[in-house]
Amino acid sequence: MAMNAVDTGLVIRKRHETDKIIALGGSPNVGKSTVFNELCGSHQHTGNWAGKTVTSAQGYFEYHQNGYVCVDLPGCYSLMAHSAEEEVARDFICSDKADAVIIVCDATCLERCMSLVLQTLEITSKVVVCVNLMDEAAKKKIEINLGLLSKRLGVPVIGTAARSRDGLDRLMEAVHKIILSPENPTIRIPYSEFDDIASAVVSTSEDICDGAVTYEDKNYWKKESKIDQILTGKWTAFPIMFLALMGIFWLTITGANYPSQWLSTFLFWIEDQLTDFFHWMKVPGILTGMLIHGVYRVLAWVVSVMLPPMAIFFPLFTLLEDVGVLPRIAFNMDKCFKKCSACGKQALTMCMGFGCNAAGVVGCRIIDSPRERLIAILTNNFVPCNGRFPTLITIISMFFIGTAAGAGKTILSAGIMTLFIVLSIAITFLTSKLLSKTVLKGIPSSFTLELPPYRKPQIGRVVVRSIFDRTLFVLGRAVSVAAPAGLIIWLMANIVIGDKTVLLHCSDFLDPFGRLLGMDGVILLAFILGFPANEIVIPIMIMTYMAEGSILDIGNLTVLRQLFIDNGWTWITAISVMLFSMMHWPCSTTCLTIKKETQSVKWTLLSVLIPTATGMLICSLFAAVAKAIV
Repeated sequence: MAMNAVDTGLVIRKRHETDKIIALGGSPNVGKSTVFNELCGSHQHTGNWAGKTVTSAQGYFEYHQNGYVCVDLPGCYSLMAHSAEEEVARDFICSDKADAVIIVCDATCLERCMSLVLQTLEITSKVVVCVNLMDEAAKKKIEINLGLLSKRLGVPVIGTAARSRDGLDRLMEAVHKIILSPENPTIRIPYSEFDDIASAVVSTSEDICDGAVTYEDKNYWKKESKIDQILTGKWTAFPIMFLALMGIFWLTITGANYPSQWLSTFLFWIEDQLTDFFHWMKVPGILTGMLIHGVYRVLAWVVSVMLPPMAIFFPLFTLLEDVGVLPRIAFNMDKCFKKCSACGKQALTMCMGFGCNAAGVVGCRIIDSPRERLIAILTNNFVPCNGRFPTLITIISMFFIGTAAGAGKTILSAGIMTLFIVLSIAITFLTSKLLSKTVLKGIPSSFTLELPPYRKPQIGRVVVRSIFDRTLFVLGRAVSVAAPAGLIIWLMANIVIGDKTVLLHCSDFLDPFGRLLGMDGVILLAFILGFPANEIVIPIMIMTYMAEGSILDIGNLTVLRQLFIDNGWTWITAISVMLFSMMHWPCSTTCLTIKKETQSVKWTLLSVLIPTATGMLICSLFAAVAKAIV
């Protein structure tokens, strides 16, 4: 299995020959990426779970008229390489490419972070220890004697609160000095006194922190422990997870409704102006149809349908991450994945898939075992991404809760949506189990999952970075593949063979097979043509049913519902479409991402076959049973 999950051949991009290279290391969840962002002004994403940063990022900044290239290494707990992240960090530090190494530690649990500091000091003396989250330590009444720690280690120890930039100037001053004149560490690990290396490192870490770290309130952790008892409790964990998921969907559905309508109205108004302009310029009708009614109209649909819910969903999702809730969800689901002989970290990649399956596939890099990483990649598509939500929400609104607005309607819609999501998670468990017992046999590996402290979220920063780093990034990829798709769809809808368009010929050919799945040929064709972007599935159905040569804007769900009913839709059709929407082939972007991550055509094809075969099986069984009952 070729699993090039982590970039190992890092090319340093200097601006000037005199630029210095700084390696930024640290355990997961210590604010390392925040330090990187504040130093470099980068938009590198910061996450509140272990293993979030899995590749090496670079940034550039100047200090005292000197240029610095900062390399943000993957977070790891040790340099005794056990995972891909640890290998990357170890190899770069050992390569001696860095002029200085900053090891970021968490001030609220300094003893745990000290192991990485000691191992780094055994490799290089050009080390500065950054004790971050000093503000969090102060709130918990933890006092740290930085001078004593520096004396015991023999290297500079600087306290910082990176989110407010406190201490970063002192940090860079220490880095500047140690590059000019490296110090000799005074600490040595007495390996001979212990049975193994880990015991020696842990014992030495305890000795270093003894007396240098004092706790005024030794019960500071009890409050968080009580919250954890609720969020990870035997009887409360899963109901809370269900309600949290339902709450996110409710806010997304409620908040995205009106902005989506406004955006649609605005974009289709622009279309009218472009059409008038093309007519004024005497552009040939076929070119106007291809560019305006084909390419532009599909793009307008994708943007108006996809942008508002993403702009709400991603910040909400990131807030849960920033507060520290998502690691608890992973903790709760760990046992479920262990029973499937998979990795508990798959819960995190599955959560990422709600926003974008391609992002979820990339997130599978945090899983150490190649076997378990493949299981997570092959099953990630069972979680419906943000691009499939509009189809699910539209069908729920039309066939199950009515088309009227109101808080009760949106709550019921979110509840039904959540039930379908729970079903998709159950299918993920089942498929992971089958894979682990067949083509990907093996014993589940162990991993360290840290439950980070609860933190007050930085709402402004979360919103801005969610929009720029996630929403616009995903939207840009969707737009790039939707544009050529719009051209192809327009051509199929306007090229006539005999008495029918190519689009209708294709739908008629697929109709018998679509009926077996509880749908029809038009629906199946819409899913096929929606391969570049799931957002255009419903618009293609509308266009084909109305026998129009271009996608139409039907904003009234009552009219849309009647159109579907007139073309043979029933509640069986509606549920079959929802089931197939959750379980069919990945979109083009996700397929390309899978190919890049696995470096294998075989696993890419299997990632397409597994959800498609599962969706067809479930839809055909449901349709047969439902029709027999009715």
